[in-house]
Amino acid sequence: MMGSPVFSRRAALAALGAVAPLVVLPVSAGVTAPYRARRTLMGTAVDITVADESQAGVAQKVDAAFEAMQRLEGLMSRFDGSSALSRLNQSAGGPGIAIPREMLEVLQQGQALSRKTGGAFEPLLGQLTAQADRDAGPLDNAQIRRLLPHARSSALHLDKRASRARLSDPLARIDLGGVAKLPILQAGLDALTQSGLRGCMVNGGGDVLASRRADGQPWRIGVRDGLQPDRLLAVVPLREGIVASSGDYERYVTIGGTRYHHIIDPKTGRPTAGIHGVTLVAETVDQVNGLGTAAMVAGPARASRSLQGWGVPEFIVMHADRTVEIGDALTGKLQPPPGQQAIRRA
Repeated sequence: MMGSPVFSRRAALAALGAVAPLVVLPVSAGVTAPYRARRTLMGTAVDITVADESQAGVAQKVDAAFEAMQRLEGLMSRFDGSSALSRLNQSAGGPGIAIPREMLEVLQQGQALSRKTGGAFEPLLGQLTAQADRDAGPLDNAQIRRLLPHARSSALHLDKRASRARLSDPLARIDLGGVAKLPILQAGLDALTQSGLRGCMVNGGGDVLASRRADGQPWRIGVRDGLQPDRLLAVVPLREGIVASSGDYERYVTIGGTRYHHIIDPKTGRPTAGIHGVTLVAETVDQVNGLGTAAMVAGPARASRSLQGWGVPEFIVMHADRTVEIGDALTGKLQPPPGQQAIRRA
């Protein structure tokens, strides 16, 4: 699963080699200018854009959306020792604790994803996901062999009615980095929409969520080339919905000449290999949440077939051997990057 410092409040993103897999491209100027705001949340820059800044109360409503996301981040951060997630991890092997409803729903999604993907997505990799943290580093083989048996979703027990969670294994630890980010960003977009704002976009690192613009124009989302992240591979026109990306170039550390990125294979306890990036396009978060990570774990031979089996027909898979797979359902929608005549299939 994705084990990045998604919820770290550290500012050393540049030192970690962070590169946002998606780029929001400008659209033609309308009658009014857009309203833009940025805050650091979940260890990355989160941008909110409202296409028409003349809408009433836009600044206050955007502030409220950031506050909604920040509240959820505070519940599920593995870097905050007082968060609900940290308290659950600290109670491992004990009777369990009461947890907020929002976190219960995310934990349920993590369990469901583990079942759906045959274990390619695993939320209980908390003992292994710090390998891409700047102040941690890789584990040796003996440490991984000791910890892997405890990275199993079967150790997590949820009581939906009582909103309680328990870790039956004293060595089990949860990391929600791969499943909580999109619901948090969705909460921000929901806050904007429910406040009456139209034409809103929330861009958090490798994930863009958007609502329909009043001027009828699509948002234009540039997908970075996983092999050359300073270049764009294609442009996704998005009227509303989500474009979500996972990549081994987004967050990593280099130690002794070896790069350790943030997506861990639950079978090996090591970072995934063979795929540089996965981009998914869908109407809702639930359709793609966690599945980019799972596709990278599935590996080059099975990623595209797995995504189709999981119900995600619109995808781009960038392989380490420079080949690029594009789902048939997405091919006709993509546009070439500015200055290019065609989409490059490496």
